[in-house]
Amino acid sequence: MAGEQMHVLSALDSAKTQWYHFTAIVIAGMGFFTDAYDLFCISLVTKLIGRVYYTDEGSSKPGNLPPDVSAAVNGVAFVGTLTGQLFFGWLGDKVGRKSVYGMTLLMMIICSVASGLSFGSTPTSVMSTLCFFRFWLGFGIGGDYPLSATIMSEYANKRTRGAFIAAVFAMQGFGILAGGAVAIGITAAVRSQSPAAPAASPPPQADYVWRLILMFGALPAALTFYWRMKMPETARYTAIVAMNAERAAADMSKVLQVKITAEQADMASSVGASDKPFTKPFGLFSAEFARRHGFHLLGTASTWLLLDIAYYSQNLFQKDIFSAIGWIPEAKTMSALDELYHIARAQTLIALFGTVPGYWFTVAFIDVVGRFKIQAVGFFMMTAFMLALAVPYDHWTAKGNQIGFVVLYALTFFFANFGPNATTFIVPAEIYPARLRATCHGISAASGKMGAIIGSFGFLYLAQSPDPAKAAHGYPPGIGVRNSLFALAGCSLLGFLLTFLVPEPKGKSLEEMSRENETAQP
Repeated sequence: MAGEQMHVLSALDSAKTQWYHFTAIVIAGMGFFTDAYDLFCISLVTKLIGRVYYTDEGSSKPGNLPPDVSAAVNGVAFVGTLTGQLFFGWLGDKVGRKSVYGMTLLMMIICSVASGLSFGSTPTSVMSTLCFFRFWLGFGIGGDYPLSATIMSEYANKRTRGAFIAAVFAMQGFGILAGGAVAIGITAAVRSQSPAAPAASPPPQADYVWRLILMFGALPAALTFYWRMKMPETARYTAIVAMNAERAAADMSKVLQVKITAEQADMASSVGASDKPFTKPFGLFSAEFARRHGFHLLGTASTWLLLDIAYYSQNLFQKDIFSAIGWIPEAKTMSALDELYHIARAQTLIALFGTVPGYWFTVAFIDVVGRFKIQAVGFFMMTAFMLALAVPYDHWTAKGNQIGFVVLYALTFFFANFGPNATTFIVPAEIYPARLRATCHGISAASGKMGAIIGSFGFLYLAQSPDPAKAAHGYPPGIGVRNSLFALAGCSLLGFLLTFLVPEPKGKSLEEMSRENETAQP
């Protein structure tokens, strides 16, 4: 770039906010709506699945998923997501963002439906089929992370780029909210048509309820598939990686009404073709990348890892925490559908008053306050509220004090989403070179999903009571919810410290942050 940005990219940076920006937010955002719905709705139905397939005939105790089965059902989608983030991030840099963008959504549609059609003659075969399709569902979801973030960052102008990427990610909040609302609606409809059943015996319709909840995730993805396929390749990829600035100018003129003359495009192409650092860029494993972005990648990957350990531990196992403090009645006092209804209602309230507002506070303030401050304060407040829950834990579990626990618990979600849960997604799409942008975002996101796997598998066991008699059936004694909250507070504090490795992209162009206009050192 010989010390100055290409004209086509400069025009994008200074472009006014237009209707297509909002169209792109919806198209990319519905993918994240589906992502969140599919990843989190499983936590709503695992107890119901345990009752349907693992209740002993004639027993007065409701059935539960065995520990290994529960860990697999909850965690297998994260393994797929991690794999998809790495693969599609790399592929998006190799063949283009648009070329693989529709593929990820199609996988989500097919595997959402297939998850609900997980049939078999034995509980083992049903769970095996469910885990198989949820792995590939996660694989498609994983691709959506680097591709959606990169596409939105490369479409946006530098003045409102943070808000646009945050708005895409904020659709996760509505996905979580929709999961609870769909579960409540389906459960209420089935309960009204079903005769009362003993607490330990699920009605026959219960086997259809969890399947319908899982399959609903295909609907929003299917509604936006056509529009996703119509999106053009981003101008930055076409101009910088494909080295075709004229085509980039033509594509952007169609959707963003950015006027770039043929002479400007030709000039941009000639600049790119003659500049050595531009034509021979450094690779991911080069000394030049390590010099420019090594600490940045460590920062974005480690903070996302620590955030997701805490975030997914709390989100996936809300039902266990609410049961432990007495906000949800004991399973043996409720029917299978009543239990699902109570779990869905509790998670919906947390999403409505904590999760969703946090996302949209980020959208409103990220280009005003900046990414660094939002992430640092978010981690710090998560630490503070988790300690406020853990230190006087016995007080919160006493009768009549549960509402205070739930309020503080919701505030941890608020500051996670008005904090690192949003910024760890946004920043990796802004600070790396175009040729490596999706790859580095995929690496950072995969590190986050490793944290989600640690959280979903580890918390399942850690949160069990230290008293063997009080641990859930089939589980070894753990350290209890109180000590688990201390551990999650420690993760959040470490995330706060590692945030200082991450640069501030507010108000800067992607090329300034990635330093693509600098001469590479020999």
